[in-house]
Amino acid sequence: MLPSPAQLDAANARARAVARAWRADAPLRHVEAAFAGMRADDIAAVGAAAVALLSDPSWIAPLFAPLVAALAEDPWFEPPWRVTRDPLRTTVQLLDLPAGTLSATVFDGTALARPAGTATLAASGRLVVARYHRAGGARLLRWSAGRADDTFSAAAAPPLVPLPPLPLADGDVVAIDGRTDAHWIEGGGGEVVAVTFATRAAGLMREYDRATGRLRRAATTDEDESRTRLLLTLLRIDGRRDAAPCFAAATHAPAFHLRWSAMRELLALDPAAALPRLRELALSDPHGEVRATARSVLPMVEARLCHA
Repeated sequence: MLPSPAQLDAANARARAVARAWRADAPLRHVEAAFAGMRADDIAAVGAAAVALLSDPSWIAPLFAPLVAALAEDPWFEPPWRVTRDPLRTTVQLLDLPAGTLSATVFDGTALARPAGTATLAASGRLVVARYHRAGGARLLRWSAGRADDTFSAAAAPPLVPLPPLPLADGDVVAIDGRTDAHWIEGGGGEVVAVTFATRAAGLMREYDRATGRLRRAATTDEDESRTRLLLTLLRIDGRRDAAPCFAAATHAPAFHLRWSAMRELLALDPAAALPRLRELALSDPHGEVRATARSVLPMVEARLCHA
């Protein structure tokens, strides 16, 4: 039977009370303390703290216990988590910290044991530390590009090469540096349960062809950078030449790909306004790919303006 509005209201009130108590409880404080005072961009320190945290499982069961008990008492209870599902896994985001995100994932053993049909591999751009609380006979397939490469160019990017598979046992803690490496879990038929910590600071997310290891495409995982690119595109589509200073400012962004994206949008909006900054990028941008691209585009823009 479906619950009545009164039942749902009561369940929501209980859920809020349980969530408040859970957030103030010792296990959550323990996780927060593990990363206290750390800079998000200090990947080595954050990764080491995540390995230490996940190597000691004593806090994991107490972290879940109050919410499991609340769900057992009330089938309409909703834990205070963001949940994502696909045919392979269910993931809950447990805690979002300045240094990164703590999550738990349950992989369906039957789905995991089927042959992987994916033609691509993804390197997340983040350092991820995982504790395989229940390994289910699975093994970790791994690939590495060998170095963190700061490029969008498929021709210039080093390819992925396979590493030896890693058999997993209950309690194993494994770090995957998504700035250089990709991985895939190959199931052994049993359910796999993993608790993971992913760093906040990220490089580029890259997608590779599984058969050849060659880079197919790259994208930023930074929300602010993605939002800026979207807004600049909207301004360009709307023909907002009065917003040219916003485009020009973005061409000075720390991220090389955002600098060039902003320049590309400004060139489409107002080539004359973009030309001085394009010349600067071609001459002195610190990133070689931006310099090379600007140099190749510059003669075309100058010729177009000369004949306009």
